Amino acid sequence: MCDYSLEMYASRPAREQERYVTTRFPSGSVGLASPGDTSCAVCVQYDTRLVLEDIPQHVRAQCGIGDREEATFTRIETGAYHDAIRFADGRVLSLQHLGPGVGVSLVALLEKASAKELEALSE
Repeated sequence: MCDYSLEMYASRPAREQERYVTTRFPSGSVGLASPGDTSCAVCVQYDTRLVLEDIPQHVRAQCGIGDREEATFTRIETGAYHDAIRFADGRVLSLQHLGPGVGVSLVALLEKASAKELEALSE
């Protein structure tokens, strides 16, 4: 949900209709936050589907992915940091390796918004 390395910061769960960004907190740990707010870590439940945007070029080249990708928020047991993402091909990448500046949206929330838009169109 939130890496233990972020426990010294205030935290809150992800909310509907918010966009997050991977952020390097003052401790050096990378986690999710609202853009420009490094005082509060945003916690996402494991197995939540995400859309990642503005993925750094070095990560895209290493993983063979595009600038925008779907992934699943997951937990890894090895190493000092445990928050990670899993791509469709099974590749797992620590948020530390992903680095700061990546936009993150929750897919379920996007799907809910799309369903409301479709409902409105059918009326």
